[in-house]
Amino acid sequence: MISTSRGLVALCAGACFFFAGGCDYLKQDMANQPKNKALSPSPFFEDGRSERPLVENTVARGSLANDELLVPKDSNNFPLPVDPALLDRGEERYKIFCTPCHGLQGDGNGMVAIRGMKRPPSYHQDRLRQAPNGYIYDVMTNGFGQMLGYSAQIPPRDRWAIIAYIRALQLSRNAKVANLPAELREKLNQGGSSATKPEASGTKDSTGGSE
Repeated sequence: MISTSRGLVALCAGACFFFAGGCDYLKQDMANQPKNKALSPSPFFEDGRSERPLVENTVARGSLANDELLVPKDSNNFPLPVDPALLDRGEERYKIFCTPCHGLQGDGNGMVAIRGMKRPPSYHQDRLRQAPNGYIYDVMTNGFGQMLGYSAQIPPRDRWAIIAYIRALQLSRNAKVANLPAELREKLNQGGSSATKPEASGTKDSTGGSE
């Protein structure tokens, strides 16, 4: 009986040490989590640093306020030179990101609207033709109404390229003849005069002969 009691005591003591060690292990595992504090060394990376270099094209929080391409919402400035290359880029990006809702012509008849979603406003209405460039840039960046912001998908330069193309779409339906270059006005005048010029030959009678 005595030997049996001693065996039970020893077994209970061993079990207590085992569970106590397990609790201590769990406690230390929670207290000493596998993480790196700021600027602490780390053997995991070859350079020994826990802080990693920024990923290419990373935008730091608050840096957009100092972005040279950012303009106020009520500003009509255009921070990039508008040339054929920028318009071509804007057309390409517009067809990728904007046509599903706004349509190829900017009149709001995109596939999304055709399939039952809310139709966006036409770019050719007076309100959007007169809207400042900064307003369109802000809507493209932060979203408006049902439109989500595209700051993650479209970099700032491409947003301005799209704005340039939108302005070209608006001008295509609202350009005044007086604002066109002289050579284009001359072509229009020649086209109009040729369309109304009478035929050189005499008029034909009902039988197909000439008078």
